[in-house]
Parts: sequence; C-alpha cells; structure tokens
Amino acid sequence: MIYVHIPFCARKCNYCAFYSKVGGAEEISAYVDALAQEIKIRAAGKKFSTVYFGGGTPSILKISQLEKILRAIDFDSDAEITLEANPGTVNENYLRALREIGFNRLSLGVQSFNNELLRILGRIHDKNSALATIYAAKKFFDNVSVDLMYGLPGQSFIDVENDLEFVVAQEVQHISIYGLEIESGTKFGELYGAGKLQLPDSGDMYDLITATLPRFGYRRYEISNFARAGCESRHNLGYWTGKKYLGVGASAHSYDGETRTANIADVAAYTKKIRAGENFSELEEIVTRGAAMEEFCFLGLRIAAGISVEDFAERFGENIFEVYGKVIEKNIALGLLESSGGRIFLTARGMKFGNVVFADFLLD
Repeated sequence: MIYVHIPFCARKCNYCAFYSKVGGAEEISAYVDALAQEIKIRAAGKKFSTVYFGGGTPSILKISQLEKILRAIDFDSDAEITLEANPGTVNENYLRALREIGFNRLSLGVQSFNNELLRILGRIHDKNSALATIYAAKKFFDNVSVDLMYGLPGQSFIDVENDLEFVVAQEVQHISIYGLEIESGTKFGELYGAGKLQLPDSGDMYDLITATLPRFGYRRYEISNFARAGCESRHNLGYWTGKKYLGVGASAHSYDGETRTANIADVAAYTKKIRAGENFSELEEIVTRGAAMEEFCFLGLRIAAGISVEDFAERFGENIFEVYGKVIEKNIALGLLESSGGRIFLTARGMKFGNVVFADFLLD
C-alpha cells in the first residue's frame, strides 16, 4: 500500500483540517519532482497492491504531473489505483486521460448536492457540476465513489433525504458518508468557538442514511462506507486491517509494522530537504505491543466483519477474551457488540456509538 499526498487545493474548505494549501504553478511543479524523488528513495524494490492519491485536491495537478508520479511507483498488474478528485477541477477529457495513464478508481468529493450547503462548506462546485462530473466519470471508470457529509450547518433532514436520492440515482459503486467534525485550525472551528456556528442534531440523519443505502444495494462494510459487492476500497480496508503502508509527500504518514513516521508538513521545507538530500521524515511513534493490540481492535471493529479471535491469537500469542473479556462482555450486554463464528463485531447500534466502544479497548 502506498499513499501519495497532494496538498494543493483551488481553495481551502471551511471544515478541512488536512494539510493543504493553495499553490502556484512553480511550487506545484517543484513538489511533483520532489515526490518522484522520494518515491525513488523510499519505494525502491517495493511493489504495491494499492495506490491512493489523496489530498488536498490531487485533480488540481496536470495529467503529465500525475503520470510522472504514477510512473515512479511499481505496482501489481491488478492494483487498485485511486485518485481523489473534486467537481469543478475536472472535465471529460481530463477523466479520459486519467484512465489512460492507469487510474482505475475515482473518489469524488461531492459532499452535498445542495448549492447553499456547498457555499457554506466553501466548495468550488455546485449541484449541476457535481452531477455532470459523476456522469462523465462513469464513462471511463467502473469504480466511482462519492463522498457525502451530514450534520452540516443549516442542513435539514430533508436535505439529507435529497442528497441520498440524488446519489442513489447516479448508480455509483461506492458511497462514503461522513458526519461533520469540528476541527481546530479550521474556519468552522473558529466560528464554533465563537458561538457563531449552529449545528443540527445529526442522529436522525445518521439513522436515515444507514437505513436507506442498503435498500439500494449498497452494503455497509465499514462505519462510514457503503459499496456494491466487490467494490469496497481495498486501500482503506488495508488501513483498517492493520497492513503496513508507505506515505509519500508533505505531511504523509507511514507504518512499517513497528514504527510510525511522518513527513514534514510544509511543502517548501519538504521540497528543499529532498533537493538537498536531507532528512524530511521523523519518527512519530514506536508502536508498543499494547498499542498494537488496541489498534487491532478499534480499527478492526470499524469494519462490518469485525475482528477475528484467531487472528488476534496468532498476532499476539494471547486469547482476546483473556485480555479484553470484561470489555467485550460489557459491550455485548449494552447491545453494542456481538460475538459469533469466531469474530467480534459491532451491532448496528454499536456502529452508531463506535467511539464509545473503541475507548473501552484502550489498555491504560
């Protein structure tokens, strides 16, 4: 698994806490060169089963720039190769070219089909451009994913109903639904802290979403993700099942099974250090055995299949019920967990209150 971070956007959205910025042509060009060099340094001799270009807005790059980065990566012939794209940054020719250079999965950051909500979020597209982008994407990609958000300022239950109606009608293969989280350092965070941002009660919105999408053939395979059979995100499933991954680009994170590292979160400094042959990454965390157990549980519980009792024993040499027996019993009694067929998994209610369950799996 390799993740490629493209930190550039046409405009910073009001809710976004990811490292991103508006970049000029020269800065972007220099960054692409640096990325290709980092891949040459860190990915030599490695072959990847999934490649994921995230951001930021990767589709703000020219096709030639994306191709330069992609050609630096050695991947399997059947690799899943995803690009995040935003409506308003692509057209039919661009999408055709993406497919031609090797991308086979597209993740579209639509967020809403409501023009007023898109304005509040700070998005650069509107409903019509979102629909046009989805229509064009389906001409060239057999696996198109759409991101939607709920719990937005000014959003009503009917707005969510309408968004679901629109996205289902597009017959895309994958849908990700995210509840708004207020993050520090964002415009929304500033407004919320000043008492100037009113948020709706999103509980009913969540219930509507999780009841509606399965009725139209979208199986919920992870807390926030629904897919047609066989169209689940292989890359993201890798994160949730604890696979090793390499992250390249400014602010990207990597995990080798024992340690976590993070690249410097500054485009100019990252580019300069790579040019100079200097260190651009630092140790973020040595993953202890206890931390690995915790992550195995609360990441694995995110997916509908849950965690395997046998896999836990093979990895840690202990029975999960000896380590977490009381926690598991407690959450089963609360109707948040089930244990069956050698697996432990969240119930529908547990999916709604997942963070409460995950907190119980912290060992300290």
